[in-house]
Amino acid sequence: MNCRPVLLMIVFLLVFIAGCAPAPAPAPIPITAPTSSPMSAPQASATPAATAPAPIVATAPAPTPTAATGARQGGTIVIGVTADPGQFNIGITTAGGTHAVADSLYNGLLQFDEKLDPQPSLAESWTISSDGKAYTFKLVPGVQWHDGQPLTSADVKFTFEQVLLKFHARTSAGLSPVLDGIDTPDATTVVFRFKQPYPPFLRRLDVVEAPILPKHIYDGTDVQKNPANDKPIGSGAFKFKEYVKGDHITFVRNENYFKKGLPYADQIIFKIIPQATTATLALERGEIDYLGGVPGPDVERLQKNSDIALVRAPAGPGGSFCIETLIFNMRKPPFDKLETRQAFAYGINRQQLLNQVQFGQGRIATGPIASTMSWAYNPNVTKYAYDKAMAEKLLDQAGFSKGADGKRLKVVFVHATGFAKTAEVVRENMSQVGVEVQLDTLEVNAANDRMFTKNDFDLGIGSYCNGPDPEIGVTRAYVSSNIKVGVPFSNGAAYRNARVDQLFEQAAATIDTAQRTKLYAEIQDILVKEVPYWWTIETEGYRAHRKEINDLRYWAGDIYERAWTSKAR
Repeated sequence: MNCRPVLLMIVFLLVFIAGCAPAPAPAPIPITAPTSSPMSAPQASATPAATAPAPIVATAPAPTPTAATGARQGGTIVIGVTADPGQFNIGITTAGGTHAVADSLYNGLLQFDEKLDPQPSLAESWTISSDGKAYTFKLVPGVQWHDGQPLTSADVKFTFEQVLLKFHARTSAGLSPVLDGIDTPDATTVVFRFKQPYPPFLRRLDVVEAPILPKHIYDGTDVQKNPANDKPIGSGAFKFKEYVKGDHITFVRNENYFKKGLPYADQIIFKIIPQATTATLALERGEIDYLGGVPGPDVERLQKNSDIALVRAPAGPGGSFCIETLIFNMRKPPFDKLETRQAFAYGINRQQLLNQVQFGQGRIATGPIASTMSWAYNPNVTKYAYDKAMAEKLLDQAGFSKGADGKRLKVVFVHATGFAKTAEVVRENMSQVGVEVQLDTLEVNAANDRMFTKNDFDLGIGSYCNGPDPEIGVTRAYVSSNIKVGVPFSNGAAYRNARVDQLFEQAAATIDTAQRTKLYAEIQDILVKEVPYWWTIETEGYRAHRKEINDLRYWAGDIYERAWTSKAR
């Protein structure tokens, strides 16, 4: 056996993935979590090339239903969600609320298994050139869009060039500087050419990071305003049926799905239930079947319910390894001053946030990279312990002295309703050092518009997910090339640092493990000192479902692709 191609592939595919080490909790039902060691490469075999070094061929068997599961065809799965998705085009947003619903309508070139390792989806196989600069994908032949039109390599090229590289914050930030071009030699072949080796690429190709959209629907239109964003056409396991705003969304089985035998469910219904405790009660009563988040106070009660399964997963429709993050608008006063940003870092009691808002589900963050991504995490950054005296000293240095009424300044805190409790704690904490925080609570899509399109805020907040590699989920928030209008969860702080830009670029192109660790350590050191954002909590919650629901892909965007119900029909 010739091992050289396998060894080459391991060299050029070497990327990392962090392990999830959840805090102890009574009797959770775990799923397999990724390890914190470097990514294991997919199995490969060599294919010779006539005029170039032998490429590396990475293949895996196409996913098929497993008879051993006893899966049943038919039935309805009802999912509780806290808000309207706003729209259904997941190529133009990384918003978790949109992805939690709409991911089931689309596919990526690849999908992840429970270890977050890449597996085939729209692409049945792929090859990587020996220099690591070219990735060639062979598409599954005969795939159709929901309207019956064929899905081809032209759709893939269009999606990346006209949608993802313009509007998807994570994909745009990572790929724009390094992607040299996309070729489509035939209808089922796509070639991505890079300016340099780009090891994290396969991690960017699932439905969360790179959903493929129909060119025949979007070409020549304003992608952000196309009517298909409200009445979507995808290729996924389920098709759009109806959307009753504020009440429910219904998707039905795609009878022409390219993965034989899938999906099992006849339909999935997303029931919009804004109050989390109400949603939990609906789960207990059997009115809904699945919840993507469980309020802390309800966990112990659900663990005692023999009809309910609780799980923890490091990833999901919105991303993975997420950090609840305050966004300082550095375009204008008062957060254009370092001392003001540092004052907020000292003045906010994150232990209070962890205890009272997250109910202990998670950890206090120390910077932009989650501690669970241990290979890239730097524990030796500047620390900001809760210290009101230091916060006041810094505000004095920033020129914000107390007035006769005891107030120093006023800031407008724009946030979605889901962050209301966090916002209350921030307001209470900062009032103790003379800062009036005006809360502007909005529906999630309106809040994102204020922060990322209109830039009309002083202080904002979002859940910034690291992704399976810092290059996928961290870069987008800090590189100056990603200060973009209308791109949710991009560089909303408008932070600029040429050294940080350079370090992220080097880390993306570096294969050596130890060197990448050093580069990300320096990045964290700089960012935590300059505080363009304030990282509060590494969130880590539970998902819950009725035990009649089986084979949910908790860690993935296409969570319901293989799910089935044993409920009587």
